[in-house]
Amino acid sequence: QGQVVESGGDLVQPGGSLTLSCTTSGFAFSAFTVRWYRQVPGKERDLVAALSPFGNNATYGDSVKGRFTISRDNGKSTAYLLMNNLEFEDTALYRCNVERRLGSSTMGYWGQGTQVTVSS
Repeated sequence: QGQVVESGGDLVQPGGSLTLSCTTSGFAFSAFTVRWYRQVPGKERDLVAALSPFGNNATYGDSVKGRFTISRDNGKSTAYLLMNNLEFEDTALYRCNVERRLGSSTMGYWGQGTQVTVSS
């Protein structure tokens, strides 16, 4: 059974930086697209960033473009989210999702999330 564990969340001041990690096991990580989402209570879940299996195609939500960078190390079965110039509005629970298509179906796993709080 696949596992996904996020880490790296913390309390940080506005303008600061954090790097989140998404460590996986139990499946062929290099075959999966990685997505970072964030959730705030009472609001819809937002897609923050996505990265293709071989890391050659990255997409970002409009609110984080130019500030966040998604990356992955397939040899370590781990993905990362580098967050720079953090803003109050970035406060959320950040969750990692991995997904792949298998014919007409999809297969994926979620982590429990890591909390990022931006506060002065």
